[in-house]
Formats: sequence, structure tokens, C-alpha cells
Amino acid sequence: MKAVYLNQKAGPDSLVWGDLPRPAPGGGEVLVRVKATAVTPTEFQWYPTFNLSTGEPRPFPVVLSHEFSGVVEALGPGVGDFKVGDAVFGLNDWFANGAQAEFCVAPALALALKPRLLNYAQSAVVPISALTAWQGLLCKANVHRDQRVLIHGAAGGVGVFAVQLARWRGAHVIATASAANLDFVRMLGAEQVIDYRTTRFEDVVNEVDAVFDTVGGETLDRSWRVLKPGGKLVTVAAGGAQADKQRVRDAFMLVRADGCQLRQVAGLIDAGELRVFVEGVYPLDRAREAYARAQQGKMRGKIALQVAE
Repeated sequence: MKAVYLNQKAGPDSLVWGDLPRPAPGGGEVLVRVKATAVTPTEFQWYPTFNLSTGEPRPFPVVLSHEFSGVVEALGPGVGDFKVGDAVFGLNDWFANGAQAEFCVAPALALALKPRLLNYAQSAVVPISALTAWQGLLCKANVHRDQRVLIHGAAGGVGVFAVQLARWRGAHVIATASAANLDFVRMLGAEQVIDYRTTRFEDVVNEVDAVFDTVGGETLDRSWRVLKPGGKLVTVAAGGAQADKQRVRDAFMLVRADGCQLRQVAGLIDAGELRVFVEGVYPLDRAREAYARAQQGKMRGKIALQVAE
């Protein structure tokens, strides 16, 4: 099968376009003919990208991108929830090869039928970002109606889902974004949007029930002071798990695959409650160009790689 992969521990300039063996599904797994996948530039810094769950180095070649959409090609033993030909989207194992290939393997429990209203490229950018927002806001922070929520990085890949999910849950949404994205974030459902370049959010916000942080660094450090007593802070910014302070480690959340939650996300998309934004679509063999664009930032949503029509 055709694939994009790494033969060494390096960055996107070292991605190779070539042929790899087609994987086979094991027990409880599904073989997916990949239609599209998404670009996540930070994946080159993730621990699982170059390590096994045992801590040993992962063997090369390494295939990136763990969120995808496609069509069920074959079922492993014990899979009864899907059938060959189903259009699906989902996640696969962080410590295994991803979806920048014509085929990938994923646990059946990490898949759902793709949203009917979305094409494959749109569906491919949903799983990581939507599940991160869902699990951070609705599960870890337990945001509910009439609470006040501050969302940092509201125009980013995760932020756009966080704003919409908080609004759907009935919360009062306050968000930070750049000047160019203020109206965009208001359109998503934020009732107050702060230009982080001109206004320090802690000067105009206080006593919030929850903070959802996708930025980290100084933004995270300053966020504790705007929480009301008993308020919750959740951060998904890289490095949270290795932070010096225990409260930051406790606030950090790493997304997990969950097919049940993906089904609910798909339902909200098809009901018009969640909108999906794709910054651009590149063919798989132009993956290096896609990463170069993603690294420039200033995007609304994510970049997709088209694997097949």
C-alpha cells in the first residue's frame, strides 16, 4: 500500500512517500480503507510517536496521524458492530502506526459511523479535537447549564469544538482569540471574546466555574486566579503531564479514543449543533506541504490529507 512515513526520528522534512505492507486486523479490530486523515504538527514531539508503551523505541517505519475517516475493508475476530462497506471515522492506537496510508487498523470500540452531513476530509479532522473538547469540558470539568466558562485558544482545532459544546451544554462562554478571529468565535457561540494581544483576560474576567486551556505556558499560569472557589481548570496543552506543579499535572488531560462519544458527536454534527472547519486539504503525497502550512499557524480548524477519493 502507498503511505507516508518516517525512517528516522526527525521532523516533517524527513517524511517519505513509498510502499509499506498492508496491515491486518486482529481480534476486536477493523481494517479501514483510509479516505482522509488529519495533520497534527505536535505529533513529532509526542512520546508514543517514537516509543512503544513498554518504553522501548518504536521500530521504523513510523506512520503518523491517528484520526481518520474511511470505509471498513475487513473485520477482525469478534467485531459485530460494523460491516464491510460502512463509512466510519475514529482513532487508532497512539503507539501503533497511524493513518497516513491507504489502510490502517483501529479498535472497533474507537470507531463510529461518520457524520452523514460531512465529506471524508471534514470527518477526518473531527475525532481528536472533538473528543478532547468533549472529555475536557463535559467529563473532567463537568460543565453544565448557566455556568461561566473561559476557553483559551477558541479559534484553534480544539477550541472551535470547545466553544460550541459549552454553548450546547447551556454555559455562558467567554473566550480568548486574536483580533482576526473575534467575530468568528462569537459566531461559534461565545458571548464574550477577548483579544489576548490587547487585553489581559484576568483584568476583565473573574469568578468563572471552569477554564479550558489549549495554550499552556503563561496563559495557563494566569488562569488559576480567575477561577471561583471550587472552580475547575483543564489543560490539554503539551507538557502538562510533566509540569513541576501538582495542580497542573492534575489539570492535564490526554484524549482517549471513545466510539460511544464519537457517535454522540456525529449526532450533534448531523443535527446542526456542531460545525466543522477545515483549513485546507492536501493529497497524501504532498504531506510535507501540509505540515509546512500547519506550522504557520493562524488557522481555523485543521488541515486534512486526502488519501483516496
